[in-house]
Amino acid sequence: MVDITHKNTTLRIAVASAIVTVSADETIAAIKEGRVPKGDVFEMSKAAGLLGVKKTPELLPDCHPIPIEYTGFSFEIDGRQINILCEVKTIYKTGVEVEAMHGASIAALNMYDMLKPIDKGVEIGSIKLLSKKGGKSDLKASGTGLKGGVVICSDSVSAEKAEDRTGLSIQKRLIGLGLACEGVEVVPDEKEGIAAKLSSLSDAGCDLIVFSGGTGAAPRDVTFEALSPLIEKRLSGVEEAMRSYGQARTPVAMFSRSLAGIYKNAIVLALPGSTAGATDSFNAVMPTLLHLIEVIQGKRHD
Repeated sequence: MVDITHKNTTLRIAVASAIVTVSADETIAAIKEGRVPKGDVFEMSKAAGLLGVKKTPELLPDCHPIPIEYTGFSFEIDGRQINILCEVKTIYKTGVEVEAMHGASIAALNMYDMLKPIDKGVEIGSIKLLSKKGGKSDLKASGTGLKGGVVICSDSVSAEKAEDRTGLSIQKRLIGLGLACEGVEVVPDEKEGIAAKLSSLSDAGCDLIVFSGGTGAAPRDVTFEALSPLIEKRLSGVEEAMRSYGQARTPVAMFSRSLAGIYKNAIVLALPGSTAGATDSFNAVMPTLLHLIEVIQGKRHD
């Protein structure tokens, strides 16, 4: 199965449809009047569809087992056509499109099975996804036209005693989101230098400034102390999201003093120095923060 451990848990909704067409008006009348020998067509098809949704990962090898939290069916008769709608909801890391389509298709198959003794011309038509919601696909914000800056706070990297990998990883991710990001700045673990770098990158027009390193509790970890007095608005929810995401993956995430806030209309993030820690924090809040940048800059009002 595809690795989804990096994804955030969000509300996911999918609606799918299937069509069953009968060959005679008498078949529709039998359904409405409850005269189908095998029982109530709609109730039995709903039950079958529910089982179809639940058993999707058992039958499709790449589908993840998902905690389904709602499934609803509706049936509409339109002439000799029966329209089946299946809606599925979950709060999880991946969507439920296949589950909704599977539920609709199983409901249609059950309907075919119940009607075939009285109608040899029953057909199953289009099975398709009508809508889906949740995850990154809902976000309309883009990094196009925005500028990013990356700063590594490290005595060892600054003294060329260690190689920077984290900054290059962050830069690559920013570029992947559409931001312009020309290079990675490096400063030692000194409050004055870190603060000066924030000011210079802001003056250079950066919309998102990412610091990495110096967010722990060691004596030389001073990134938090350097940046927090300059932050005009703390984004506590962003900080909580980063720590919560990391905590779900490693217990040492609780030691992080990651920071998020606004400085002169730029979003400022202070992430852990390790590549894994910085990546986790980045994944926790991006690309959602692009939406906030648009709000700050007046491009959005919600």
